[in-house]
Amino acid sequence: MSSASSCVPEGTKLTLTLPDDFHHHFRDGPAMASVLQHATQQFGRCLAMPNLQPPVTTTERALAYRERIMNSLPAHLTHGTFEPLMTLYLTDNTTPEEIHKAHATAYIKACKYYPAGATTNSDAGVTDVKKTYPALRAMEQLGMILCIHSEVSTPGIDIFDREPVFIEEIIKPLVNDVPRLKIVMEHISTEEAVQYVLAAPPNVKATITCHHLLYNRNALLVGGIKPHFYCLPILKREVHRAALLRAATSGSDKFFLGTDSAPHAVEKKQSACGCAGIYTAHAALSLYAEAFESVGALEKLEAFCSFYGADFYGLPRNEGKIVLEKRSWSVPETYAFGENVVVPLRAGETISWSIVSP
Repeated sequence: MSSASSCVPEGTKLTLTLPDDFHHHFRDGPAMASVLQHATQQFGRCLAMPNLQPPVTTTERALAYRERIMNSLPAHLTHGTFEPLMTLYLTDNTTPEEIHKAHATAYIKACKYYPAGATTNSDAGVTDVKKTYPALRAMEQLGMILCIHSEVSTPGIDIFDREPVFIEEIIKPLVNDVPRLKIVMEHISTEEAVQYVLAAPPNVKATITCHHLLYNRNALLVGGIKPHFYCLPILKREVHRAALLRAATSGSDKFFLGTDSAPHAVEKKQSACGCAGIYTAHAALSLYAEAFESVGALEKLEAFCSFYGADFYGLPRNEGKIVLEKRSWSVPETYAFGENVVVPLRAGETISWSIVSP
């Protein structure tokens, strides 16, 4: 890629190594095929989140979920191939034996740590990190990655402070106690998280979503509550968005792409108690390009999207290519989501970058 100014001309094209998404919610059942139509258009591999009902807590469930994903792939794959990378849902009772069994499949690349009650379908999550230490030490031995939803769910902790508190109460002691464990702090959302990851050992890295790079909490709250901007971690103040953007565009391999694209049927979002999650699978790569362009850092986009995550997971970089063009397009109001519909990010608005054929 050649470098670009903060506003490149219409028609500018960028050729990237095919990216990977290291945080994706495919869901399950009929809706999964709808999600895969979008994910496979722009990613070679996606890390499948395990917070289904019931959660993917065993090797057998992970392999069965992988089979359902493979059976739901589009008949024609845009890039000729697509690989779901599987995860186990970590609980207080996950055993070292289960970790070894999962790792031996070669399909299960990570375990996901959900603090109990922190987000969608996390009720079976971890209640005490030290109860997971036997499993985490097995992961450390095997080089298996721990992906963490880095927020406390303690009652009384302000929702905007849950990530910094988690760093102090959970992450720092964990890194000290299990020092060689490979950790990904997922979807970081605060300046404190950026500063911690930069200062942490090289086995601690982070993913950043496109929505946390593009929006602050005003998008959710100003002019009325916008349920389709409600996500966890919640959007924060502008100072945090700016810190995330500096981190993502810095060229540091500490940060890489993880969309946390999380679809919910429209009635689950537009309700008195709406679900957390923003759907970005339809346009994630284009949205990341907008963010990087906004600070004149398009030359850093490829490594963030296509290199740093694969390198940390010990995967070969994809051989395929994908082409982005500076050409705006209008996002539909809704997309099919099985028998329902999902409202995507930027519904009814435009996105300034398009995916075109190589």
